[in-house]
Amino acid sequence: MTIRGPGPTIARMVFVSLQSGSNGNSLYVESGGVRLLFDAGLSGRRAAERLAAHGREIRGADALIISHDHADHVSCAGVYHRMFGSPLVVSGPTLRAARAKYELRRLTDVRHFVPGEELRFGHVRVETFATPHDGADGAAFVVDDGACRLAILTDLGHVFGDLGAAIASADAVVIESNYDPVMLERGPYPAVLKRRIAGDGGHLSNDETAELLARSASSRLRWVCLAHLSQENNTPERALECHRRVLGGALPLYLAPRHGSSPLLEL
Repeated sequence: MTIRGPGPTIARMVFVSLQSGSNGNSLYVESGGVRLLFDAGLSGRRAAERLAAHGREIRGADALIISHDHADHVSCAGVYHRMFGSPLVVSGPTLRAARAKYELRRLTDVRHFVPGEELRFGHVRVETFATPHDGADGAAFVVDDGACRLAILTDLGHVFGDLGAAIASADAVVIESNYDPVMLERGPYPAVLKRRIAGDGGHLSNDETAELLARSASSRLRWVCLAHLSQENNTPERALECHRRVLGGALPLYLAPRHGSSPLLEL
C-alpha cells in the first residue's frame, strides 16, 4: 500500500507516546513532514492537547494505523478519523472485530493491510508483522525513513521469531514491559486473568522484555522506551530496575506513561 506524501526531507525522526497502558494507547511518529498516528485508545481531545504541548499538530496526519482490535487501541479510531481527517489504516479482521464491539460510526477513508505487508507514506516505510497477542489480527511495526528505524512492539503475546530481527535492525525501540511476575502472582486479579496475561496471547513481563533486548539489540540501538506497563502488576521503578540490571546503565531508557505523554524523543 502506498499513500502519497511529501518527498524526502532531511529531518530527524521524532516519537511521542500520548498515552500507554490498558487505559488507552496512542503513539505519534514524524519524519520529514510525514506524520503518523498509531492506535486510538484515548480521547481525541486529550491526544490533540498532549501532542500540541510538544509543538506538534495532530490534525491532517498522513495515517492512523491500528495495531489490533482491543478497546485500549481502537475504541476512539472513528473519532480520530473524523476529527483529524486521517485515513484509517487497519487490517480487515481487526476492523470487523472493532466494528462488532465499538461504535466507530462513519468511516470515509479506510485503507486495509495484511500483517506482513509494507506500507509507504512518502519517503517513510512501515514494515508490519503479525503478533500472537489475543486480538483478531494483531500487528507490530518498524518505521523506516531511510536514515533511522523505530520498532513499535506492544501487545506481543509471547516472544516470537520476528521480534529479535526487528530489534536487531532498530535504532530505537518502543516495547511493552507489562508486568512484574511476582506482583502478578500475588496481585488481586482472578486466576483466569493472570493466566491470560502471562500466557501465549497476553503480554511480556519485565524480565522477558529485558532478556529479549539483551540478546537481540545491536550496537546501533540508541534508546528504548518501555510501554504498556500494568498499573496493578508493575511499577515504573520495578520495570526500570529490571532493565538496568539486565542491560546495564549505558543504554538510555524512557517510560511511556499511563496518564500523560512521554518526552519527545529524537532519533
